[in-house]
Amino acid sequence: MSLVAIVGRPNVGKSTLFNRLTGQRQAIVDAEAGTTRDRHYGKTDWNGREFSVIDTGGYSVNSDDIFEDEIRRQVMLAIEEADLILFLVEVRTGITDLDHELADILRRTDKPVMLVCNKVDNYDLIYSSHEFYALGLGDPCCISAMSGSGTGDLMDEILRRLPEDAKPLYEQELPRITVVGRPNVGKSSLTNALLGSERNIVTDIAGTTRDSIHTRYNKYGMDFYLVDTAGMRKKGKVTENLEFYSVMRSIRAIENSDVCILMIDAQQGLESQDLNIHNLIVRNRKGCVIVVNKWDLVEKGNNTMKEWREFIASKLAPFNDIPIIFTSVINKQRILEVLQTALRVYESRRRRIPTSELNDYILPIIENTPPPATKGKYIKIKYAVQLPTPTPQFAFFVNLPQYIREHYRRFLENKMREQWDFSGVPMQIYFRAK
Repeated sequence: MSLVAIVGRPNVGKSTLFNRLTGQRQAIVDAEAGTTRDRHYGKTDWNGREFSVIDTGGYSVNSDDIFEDEIRRQVMLAIEEADLILFLVEVRTGITDLDHELADILRRTDKPVMLVCNKVDNYDLIYSSHEFYALGLGDPCCISAMSGSGTGDLMDEILRRLPEDAKPLYEQELPRITVVGRPNVGKSSLTNALLGSERNIVTDIAGTTRDSIHTRYNKYGMDFYLVDTAGMRKKGKVTENLEFYSVMRSIRAIENSDVCILMIDAQQGLESQDLNIHNLIVRNRKGCVIVVNKWDLVEKGNNTMKEWREFIASKLAPFNDIPIIFTSVINKQRILEVLQTALRVYESRRRRIPTSELNDYILPIIENTPPPATKGKYIKIKYAVQLPTPTPQFAFFVNLPQYIREHYRRFLENKMREQWDFSGVPMQIYFRAK
């Protein structure tokens, strides 16, 4: 998947544009310069093509910001990793010394660069944008990230300049199963145990694996690609250049996978970073299997496994219909079950339910438990259909879709999960006017 980096001096609207492109409010936006320090990652699509976006901190020199050097280094890393760079400038302020310095850096890079002139809120300001030709980076693309003016044309131009999708990483259309998790939870050990060879280096040092390593697995009647990834720490703890690239490749491996095996260290328990990785998997609509490793080191009682399952399910709510397997990779305990479960989740992710079968099951349930009336208006669901998408997505056609609440959507999802095996698979339900 292609990667687009947004760079520029402080307070030109990089985070506002990032939020506009991704359709979410992930990055904090404030009038104070230097609000963004870390890189933010997001994913967007336009005209059927997807690409990732990085928001960076403002590039500055000799400022009062104690984070200046670190922010500047993060900007340079984003430039190195990106397939296309959006150089954001501001029309009202005009060209500054920082713009000249950053433009000089971008002219020397071999990456394609788009000059984007922000805060062009009226036609008169378009004429003011002509001074940015002096930066030597071609025609400025005039937009207003705050109102969205011009961003459609910007997206068209981004797609035109992005490299065509490279040849597929996988030669055949086989399941792609990716092992993810925090550093040192046993991802490479699991891969080696499944492959029966020392395919990946394993040490006690967190961060040993840096690249995402792809291997084809063809044993016991199973044929798929197995991907070992680098450990993913919180962004605040990622300090080395190499680790930044490793985490970025792990994120891309998740985006390119069908099912993710999320490994958890039984000794450390379920931590906030495990939940962050799980949320990343769900946002990308990938299948998920949770593997609790190092189970042999845990003191057990009569109901230890049951208590762990209930605890993990409560933390993952509302999407807690996920297979959980307790393993000891070093003892090769239940490692084959991990693969069998992952392939079952893969098949569930591809499941297609005929419209007649879906309606024969769900409409009587809706009739017995209709959506609650709102403002004196009664809601009538006519019928449902599974959408022709790679992942399970369903459309319910209804007279007043705006009045259906989230708890009823979860009720329908739970009823469908009771009837069909969608364990480990995120499900989307949409309500449409008939």
